[in-house]
Amino acid sequence: MATDTPDFRTRLQDWIPKLVLSPSLAMVLVFVYGFIAFTVYLSFTDSRMLPSYDWVGFENYAKLWGLRHWHTAIVNLGIFAFLYISICTVIGLGLAIFLDQKIRGEGILRPIYLYPMALSFIVTGTAWKWFLDPGIGLEHTMHLWGWESFEFGWIKDRDMAIYTVVIAAVWQTSGFVMAMFLAGLRGIDNEILKAAQIDGASNWNLYRRIVIPLLRPAFLSAFVILAHLAVKSYDLVIALTGGGPGRATELPATFMYSYTFTRNSMGIGAASAVIMLMTIAAIMMPYLYAELKEKT
Repeated sequence: MATDTPDFRTRLQDWIPKLVLSPSLAMVLVFVYGFIAFTVYLSFTDSRMLPSYDWVGFENYAKLWGLRHWHTAIVNLGIFAFLYISICTVIGLGLAIFLDQKIRGEGILRPIYLYPMALSFIVTGTAWKWFLDPGIGLEHTMHLWGWESFEFGWIKDRDMAIYTVVIAAVWQTSGFVMAMFLAGLRGIDNEILKAAQIDGASNWNLYRRIVIPLLRPAFLSAFVILAHLAVKSYDLVIALTGGGPGRATELPATFMYSYTFTRNSMGIGAASAVIMLMTIAAIMMPYLYAELKEKT
């Protein structure tokens, strides 16, 4: 019996982590991947207010791409995603380079830049809705200060409302992108930079030819994170504009919700959700493949 005790303890130590993690794994399999599979199935059925199991094939996808509202959501997503990713990347990189100069007060500035990311998108959307409202926000304040000609009613303008969503999203996420680039900058070997400076490289050439190319992993990570945030943006739009005025700020995520829960077209809503999932997968898979390939 004495010789069996160590074997029993070894087996118990091997099994305890598996037993502890198994409930969480089971819940992930059921409530994440299980519901993803169920949504994919519903997209091929005649589901309306409640799930239906009448198979209709790709009919929901054909109806979806024939809807003008869906095309509006796709166009808005293209505008929002392009501006959101581009501006966040430029501002994040600029702030990271600024803080990397070992300036005084870095310990204070860094949390200030990161603070918006600690807020929920609902809070951000509500705050910017008040700030941009012509009746109580920036425009009203400027009028009180005597600048009567100042106008900034983008949030009420069908052609400009989507850009208010970009402003709010950039304000919230730029600090997070800055942290990613700052980590990348702090990871660059100083010997490389010193050697370039000894060779007479200017600061512009130093960043253009050495620093920024070495930040390629940070650029890729920032793109993947920002792109998937753009695709699934919902709560910020609902809190800021509610998808309006009209459908001027409709995005695929808000379209999916409205068709699933307010228009009783669950099949079409599920089809739009599957397309969003495929878009995110198309962004994530090359990134994951490149990461795994480098490790092997």
